[in-house]
Amino acid sequence: MAKGDFVGEFELYVLIAIAHAGDEAYGVTIRQEIERRTGRVVAIGAVHATLARLDEKGLVRYRVSDPQPVPGGKRRKFFRLTAAGERAVRHSAGMLARMLDGLSPELRGLR
Repeated sequence: MAKGDFVGEFELYVLIAIAHAGDEAYGVTIRQEIERRTGRVVAIGAVHATLARLDEKGLVRYRVSDPQPVPGGKRRKFFRLTAAGERAVRHSAGMLARMLDGLSPELRGLR
């Protein structure tokens, strides 16, 4: 992968959250998935900015829903990983696994 093809930590969290959320991956569910799995408080604006960046990189695509069936209901952008996004997750996970290999269990968070 070229230097510009690598993803940052939060971008990786967003990509993985999309994979976990499946067809229900939109801003709020992505934020909730990251918060639930990391214990980290996440601003929805950070999620939206990251989704725009990942879309520009071609790692995600979205579809726009019909308005929600409530008065003033808004449309939602539902995201999915592209093939390049799936490759980026695999690549980043592999690099992280190689970096962690050989570390003590305490540093790896296993104890």
